Amino acid sequence: MKLSVIGCGYLGAVHAASMAELGHDVIGIDIDQSKIDALAAGKAPFFEPGLPEILTSATATGRLRFSTDLADAAGSQVHFIAVGTPQKKGSYAADLTYVNAALDGLLPYLSEGDLVVGKSTVPVGTATDLAATIAASGTGAMLAWNPEFLREGFAVQDTISPDRLVYGLPPEPGQAEASKALLDGVYETALGKDTPLVVTDYATAELVKVSANAFLATKISFINAMAEIAEVTGADVTQLSTAIGLDDRIGWKFLKAGVGFGGGCLPKDIRAFTARAEELGRGESVAFLKEVDAINLRRRQRVVDLAVEALGGQVNGKKISVLGLAFKPHSDDIRDSPALDVAVQLKGLGANVVATDPEAIHTASRVHPQLTYEADPAVALRDADLVVLVTEWDEFRHMDPAWARQLVKAATIIDGRNTLDAAAWRAAGWTYIGLGRP
Repeated sequence: MKLSVIGCGYLGAVHAASMAELGHDVIGIDIDQSKIDALAAGKAPFFEPGLPEILTSATATGRLRFSTDLADAAGSQVHFIAVGTPQKKGSYAADLTYVNAALDGLLPYLSEGDLVVGKSTVPVGTATDLAATIAASGTGAMLAWNPEFLREGFAVQDTISPDRLVYGLPPEPGQAEASKALLDGVYETALGKDTPLVVTDYATAELVKVSANAFLATKISFINAMAEIAEVTGADVTQLSTAIGLDDRIGWKFLKAGVGFGGGCLPKDIRAFTARAEELGRGESVAFLKEVDAINLRRRQRVVDLAVEALGGQVNGKKISVLGLAFKPHSDDIRDSPALDVAVQLKGLGANVVATDPEAIHTASRVHPQLTYEADPAVALRDADLVVLVTEWDEFRHMDPAWARQLVKAATIIDGRNTLDAAAWRAAGWTYIGLGRP
């Protein structure tokens, strides 16, 4: 099928390349010329495992092209809108400027029977408004909502082999049938592997994404709240999470205490959800998400407080080695990164912060040039008065504590992700400090 993808940021670039890899004829469109040039050359403008390979293979076949001209979307049967929905300045609400602009720019190039498919995360009610805009245009095109469920670091896999598909279809039976047929053609490969499919209305499809993120955020903040209790009672939150996670009604995924969540989705999405609920007169229904957010932010401050305590209150001039900058491993994404937040706060207290990360140094250094960055962990560790692990890259999780002990000035480590073997580090002569761990 001929597809267009409007917006070639993280979501759009992965979706465009993955659809082409599955055999579709895809045009990716974005207003950023440098981004388009990089993608056309087979170079991902961000780190995502597997993306460079499918960019190269799909462009080589001619099935994947990129452009800055929306006119190139003409002739495609299905048009995916995959632009960003950032948080509004001075508000928790989502900014729909890019979504509205993408649709307005696309309207002149739509034809009878075309399907516009929203993939951006939006407040409930957005799809109905966009569908009205399309209907008023007289193009005869239709709208569907098809939320994404990508995990950074596994986004290519999640697009090509999703764990579920959700179609939010138009209320009119004829349009719903036609829209579903087109989406079934797009996802023929996944459907052929019996991928679960939920066919629903616009509002439910919009809520699926934000409610999933709200639940995950709540689960993370719950165990971090238990870590706060563990710290004053002497309990071990890692053993606690193991014990309660064995209950199959709860499960252990996302039940690991640490410095908290970040990135471009969970924080902004739960804030936008609360803002939309308040607009709908149901703010009390999700008021707990404000505390979920507050707990999450407290864990960052807790790591900073532990660092100050570990240094005896004398932070100024001390060398602190920060292991990690990205908000999670297998990514160079520093949006709302707890790791980078901790590093910047420690720098603000007068510490000589030397940060290292396998992938995120370039992106972090553009935003926070005041930090010192080292690609080699050994250099970052050398003569450190304190080590703080805040992103659980395998390189850090499997670091030899005896080797690291020889490099530092003072063998004290704060494990901001509770990911290290505390006994092994202590046996190697380290003072090990976890979050909610004795």
